[in-house]
Amino acid sequence: MGVFSALTTAVTGMQAQSYALENISGNIANSRTAGFKRVDTSFSDLVPDSALNRQIAGSVASYSRATNTIQGDLNATRIDTNAAINGDGFFVVDQRQSGVGASTQFANSNLYTRRGDFDFDADGYLVNGAGYYLKGQKIDPVTGQVIGSQPDVLRITKDQFPAKATTQIEYSANIPAYPKTNSAVSTTPGSELLNAGTGFGTNPGVTPGGTGTVVGTDLTTFLNRSIPGGSVTVYDTLGKATSVELRWAKISNAAAGPPVVADTWNLFIAENTSATGATVAYRNVNTNVTFDSTGKMTFPVNGNITIPPMTIGGNAISPAAAPISIVTNGTSLTQNGDTSGQIDARSIRQNGYTAGTLDRVSISNEGQVVGTFSNGQVVALAQIAVARFNAGNALKRLDGGAFEETIESGAPIVGLGTAALIGGNVEQSNTDIADEFSKMIVTQQAYSANTKVISTAQEMLRDVFNIIR
Repeated sequence: MGVFSALTTAVTGMQAQSYALENISGNIANSRTAGFKRVDTSFSDLVPDSALNRQIAGSVASYSRATNTIQGDLNATRIDTNAAINGDGFFVVDQRQSGVGASTQFANSNLYTRRGDFDFDADGYLVNGAGYYLKGQKIDPVTGQVIGSQPDVLRITKDQFPAKATTQIEYSANIPAYPKTNSAVSTTPGSELLNAGTGFGTNPGVTPGGTGTVVGTDLTTFLNRSIPGGSVTVYDTLGKATSVELRWAKISNAAAGPPVVADTWNLFIAENTSATGATVAYRNVNTNVTFDSTGKMTFPVNGNITIPPMTIGGNAISPAAAPISIVTNGTSLTQNGDTSGQIDARSIRQNGYTAGTLDRVSISNEGQVVGTFSNGQVVALAQIAVARFNAGNALKRLDGGAFEETIESGAPIVGLGTAALIGGNVEQSNTDIADEFSKMIVTQQAYSANTKVISTAQEMLRDVFNIIR
């Protein structure tokens, strides 16, 4: 009985080592497979129930031990749509069933993978090298809000990004306390002011807070008594571009009064710099901009200056229905001494743009699919779905580096958690060739040892058979 049991035990040992060798073989074969998770082998002894003084070592059984949660090395691919999860989690993917383009039918089931070598197919879907389609949620490019609550297969199309009309111009600058205009003479008090001297100021457009305009006949004098404030390109609802040139003129210096007078400036915008005669050249925005003795803007109180409706180069800007405001927030426009006597325009930015087409797609660390458009806009287009599991090693393995949820793994926990997505990278196999070769040697020796047990048991049985001869 003991010899036959030894034969049986040795056979189970050979079977267990064969199973281990099969896993080692698969691990080595997939050592270059992106996102592959090696399968280790664990052994368990099988001991028959017997009396305490009759217990034996028993036979052995082999089981797979998953390494789904052990991360492989990250490899830079320089492909913008590739992504690797640095930390815990799996990409949520789906399988195609039939159809092409917008009519493609999917299995509508959530599968999970660490293989992030995603790239666009001909229909705009992000699919990895094993044929699994990336899922996520679309983001409204205008509002930035996530659309829907459930992940769906992502399809990024090259639709035109609509134009946006300019509504704000963020203006950050320092206006010199003493503007060095062409007419300014340091020994002549007030010569730096717009209305200094005689014969100028009859035009209502250049009087303090005037409601008129600077016409062609006053253009040379106006330019000599004002200083440039920078320029910016604005856009209308159709994306048509118009260059807006700003020019500042000081109206009065501070005086104790009464009435109390603060340092006061008027802002003018060019309509036609080549104007002659009675043609409008510059238009006053009709707002007295004042500063206190510390150089802080005191009016307008909110720091915003509204541009009146006007036409520049044949293009209407700042209509009453959608006026353009020059935004300073009361702090970014100051009046301090400057030896140059000119305006230091540190920043002039506006929020409009022309229509554009999708030029490039990349993936951010937060898991967003980000589109870069030809009009310079960089917009989040989708949020990639990432899921985590309490027992990630209990997922069921499928072909192509995909996994399926099981009762043992628990339900998916949606979100990156503490992990991050690394764009332009792919996670490599977590197989260590040197380690697998070491395990192969041990497995081979154990297998050979079990065959030796069978040979020994065979000799013992032969001796038993020879007793009766």
